[in-house]
Amino acid sequence: MRLRINLALLALPVLLSQCGVNRQVQQAKMLSKSKYAIHSADSVTIAGYDIQDFKDVRQLDDVNPLKYPRITAGLLRKDVPFNATVNLEIVNPTNEVAAINAFDYRLLLSGNELATGTVQRRVEVPPGGGKVIVPIPVNANAYGLVTSSSTRNAFVNLIRNLAGGSQTEASRITLKIKPTIMLGNKSVQYPGYIDIDKDVTRDLLLTAKKTNP
Repeated sequence: MRLRINLALLALPVLLSQCGVNRQVQQAKMLSKSKYAIHSADSVTIAGYDIQDFKDVRQLDDVNPLKYPRITAGLLRKDVPFNATVNLEIVNPTNEVAAINAFDYRLLLSGNELATGTVQRRVEVPPGGGKVIVPIPVNANAYGLVTSSSTRNAFVNLIRNLAGGSQTEASRITLKIKPTIMLGNKSVQYPGYIDIDKDVTRDLLLTAKKTNP
């Protein structure tokens, strides 16, 4: 009898661990059935300058090197910092909790990679239409996009849209996320990316301001 109890106690952590793994897998599965949208963006800067300083910029030559010396220095160093917070909206239409422990992301502008990173935080979305906003910090070097003839216009147009400029075309950005679950002490990534496309207009920052008056 005592031997059976001891064996049961030894097996208990394994069973609990397996239950935890199954729960994570199920929650990640529910997350794959959730709906995603880029809700807003805020705290957008280029080389430390507020994005709204560039509302009237129509091409790279419009940037005054005397007024924005950090951009000039960044071009010389081949390092033009682009920083922002992209707010991802997740809605869970299922009847179960949707959750992940972390996720990798890629941010693309017109199909060209702008930034990559990892969000190391648990994201949990309540069932039955529950909604959460997940802030994603974007820290990128925009030098390649600024200097390449194939991406320069798309990047300048994105800047104008984020700055609230007028008479601009919508900028197509794609956010690709790859969820991670924990199997014991090992991180296991979701097979493939979840893609979220967004046509960015001048209203994206306005949405952020309305959300955070």
